Amino acid sequence: MARWYPHRYDPMFGLFVQRHAEAAALYNDISVVYVHADDNATSKYEIVYDNDSKDAKFCVSAVRVYYRKPKSKILSLFRFFRANNLALKQIPKPDIIHVHVLTRLGLIALWQKMVHDTPYIITEHWSRYLPGNDFNGFLRKRLTKTVVKHASAVTTVTGILAKAMQNHGLHNDNYLIVPNVVDFNKFKPIPHHNEIPKIVHVSCFENKSKNITGLVDALKIMEDRNIDYQCVLIGDGVDFKMIKDYAKKLKHQERIRFTGVLEGQEYIDELASSDFLVLPSNYETQGVVLLESFACGMPVVSTKVGGIPEIVNESNGILVPPHDSEKLADAMQKMIASYQNYNSNALRDNIIKKFSNESIGKLLNDIYEKTLKP
Repeated sequence: MARWYPHRYDPMFGLFVQRHAEAAALYNDISVVYVHADDNATSKYEIVYDNDSKDAKFCVSAVRVYYRKPKSKILSLFRFFRANNLALKQIPKPDIIHVHVLTRLGLIALWQKMVHDTPYIITEHWSRYLPGNDFNGFLRKRLTKTVVKHASAVTTVTGILAKAMQNHGLHNDNYLIVPNVVDFNKFKPIPHHNEIPKIVHVSCFENKSKNITGLVDALKIMEDRNIDYQCVLIGDGVDFKMIKDYAKKLKHQERIRFTGVLEGQEYIDELASSDFLVLPSNYETQGVVLLESFACGMPVVSTKVGGIPEIVNESNGILVPPHDSEKLADAMQKMIASYQNYNSNALRDNIIKKFSNESIGKLLNDIYEKTLKP
């Protein structure tokens, strides 16, 4: 059961959840349930069945329910739960429910456990538990504590997220780290030579967390220093137009190219043909795009926030403090002078065992088997 998952309006939304499902599908029969508020739904509850796996070895079936969202918050919440219930009825009775992202779906899983004795586990990706974010409200905290307490296991993509959840009193005896997944058969180095250093940024264009305006400011600082570069910004989201207008306002958009959403091989080619990636987030749980960059043999420049320091160090990139465009510009300038010194094969080999489909699939399978043991 996924709170974030690719859908017909955004193929990138929650893509890391889909990759977890595909990894688990190497060893299990996986069905995904996802619901989405949609005023354009053909009926009050529009049910769509899909096989999301283009690769035959990843056998993932998905039931998406698009529901019309009413103005009333109470009625909207009712339709959300009703849509999930309808979706669950479309699949065989599960041995385990695996919830991705709390809290509402956790309540459904808890109810299924109480009524049908179906165990559930939780995987949390949300950075809202990290310091400075918005995990608040008495009822939300109380319900989340109950849901976490009764789960057979709680997994997070980084250790710092697990610790942050526990600091909020979300206690469970079985916290585990299950990182994000990278398909190393698709993401790999490709021969390329850019006459002008090519910087790439990939995100959902939500500026509060991704700090893309801070990146634009840092690029402007480099331009004022007469540093030559080209920068490609991949993605789309709520702040896409604002960020594009912001770059235009600073009058240096000639060096910045906005691609919008890219999918499949087009996205991989754009990423892998770059010289290094920049992720200037204000907060971040892990950042799967960092792993994709390493898989493509590229170093990174990123902020020292959330779980990023668990995967980025001097051997594969440069870390800078958040909210500091001057230091971000310094780091990018340093990387422009040194990215060719990184060994692309070493960058890839250092993560291939830990973040592959097979490795994550086995981790999840072990958790499922232990959950089902008497």
